[in-house]
Amino acid sequence: MNTPKHTCLKLQIPQHPQPIFIKGTWFSSHFNLSITDGSNAWTCTASEDEVAERASNWDQPVSEYVEMSERYLGFQQPGSVYGFADAGGGFKRLSWTFEKEGTKLEWRWKFKPAENSMKITSGILDFLMDANIRLSEEVVMKTKSNDKLKAEAEKCLEQSEKFQNEKAEFETKIYTKFLGVLNSKKAKLRELRDRVSTDHAKSHDDEEDSSQKTETYDGDSEDEDDTAMDITSTSKGTSRGQKRK
Repeated sequence: MNTPKHTCLKLQIPQHPQPIFIKGTWFSSHFNLSITDGSNAWTCTASEDEVAERASNWDQPVSEYVEMSERYLGFQQPGSVYGFADAGGGFKRLSWTFEKEGTKLEWRWKFKPAENSMKITSGILDFLMDANIRLSEEVVMKTKSNDKLKAEAEKCLEQSEKFQNEKAEFETKIYTKFLGVLNSKKAKLRELRDRVSTDHAKSHDDEEDSSQKTETYDGDSEDEDDTAMDITSTSKGTSRGQKRK
């Protein structure tokens, strides 16, 4: 991490009457800590060599050790027991516990009295004030953004309802038009069917009339044949009679 990160933790410790504020500046391989209780201040400079040595003692990479320290000193972790006790000569010892593979462990760092407690305390208060201002601005920006999103959502909902109504109206018009075309087609089909039925019946009647006419004509032919036979018979009889004379 090329750019350092900054954190500030308000920590209430049962053995200490007043809450303490722990400000951390975190780098990739080391970190700096400062603590104030409002009246006095203490500092701790965890150099790269010290961090590397402690990480080695815990069989951890340096980056993991720094990350874990930041996690516990940047935010109070539930279940961890924090301590801030006298270490003699005005020094203080900050400690916190954690569990690893079912075993409860404790890390400690020693703090020396600040050369200028007022400056350390003022620096921590300034950091908290700046952080509060940034948070307030962020809250305002997020609130405006949420209001804008809400307005856009309401507008989208209104447009959606409008599109839905237009869609329903369009579907109704299309259905009505389709129904009219369908009924027209049905009427034409019925008309064609009736016409075909009428033409078929008329054709059938014409065939019957033609058949009747053909039967009558055949009957006349038979009569003509019979007449012809009678004439022939008569003619033959006459001829025979003449010969007798």
